Amino acid sequence: MGLEEREHAVVVTHPLAQQTLTDLRRADTDSVAFREGLVDLGRLCGYELVDGYMETEAVPIRTPLTETTGQRVAGLEDVVVVNVLRAATPFVEGLLKTVPDARQGVISASRDEEAGMDDDGEFPIEVQYVKLPDIRPEDTVVVADPMLATGSTMCTVLEEVTGGQPDPEQLVVLSAVSAPPGLERVGEAFPNAERITVGLDDRLDDDGFIVPGLGDAGDRAFNTN
Repeated sequence: MGLEEREHAVVVTHPLAQQTLTDLRRADTDSVAFREGLVDLGRLCGYELVDGYMETEAVPIRTPLTETTGQRVAGLEDVVVVNVLRAATPFVEGLLKTVPDARQGVISASRDEEAGMDDDGEFPIEVQYVKLPDIRPEDTVVVADPMLATGSTMCTVLEEVTGGQPDPEQLVVLSAVSAPPGLERVGEAFPNAERITVGLDDRLDDDGFIVPGLGDAGDRAFNTN
């Protein structure tokens, strides 16, 4: 299994996931390759989530020759994937290749860069749009955002996801790269959330960007400044 417990998060250590992240980090990766890389990384993360957090069950089947017993993943119909716009769109596209029957939610939330980071290392967050399916106690809810920096956006999104809804069986925060301050903030505010990342990076700079990071994932994926 390509998941490893670290101090602040569970890290996806699968070699192909790490190779894909390396390509995403490169400054000379163009927007098309970057977007396709996020799709690939989402798919690989999806495989690891299924392997690490979901059970299999035996099912009777009939082949062209005889009856036998096969295996299926239990609970694939009980998955909710929440797309944090806009950077997570290609990341979620890959994730849904693994769990195509998942119910989907969308939250548009972004930090106010002009206001800047306060003394506590947080940004004010603007929520522009929320559309979520009903969440059931038996669900696994995966909130996907490629970047988990200060944790300000993710904590605001998680408040939207959990507010007024039953607690899901599993709540997963999935990112491509994360910084310790954001992971700690999410862990303190939502201790039941499993934090999973591909890259556990060193720190945040003075502007709240992840170092070494991979730049602005939304701008790089959609070729904007």
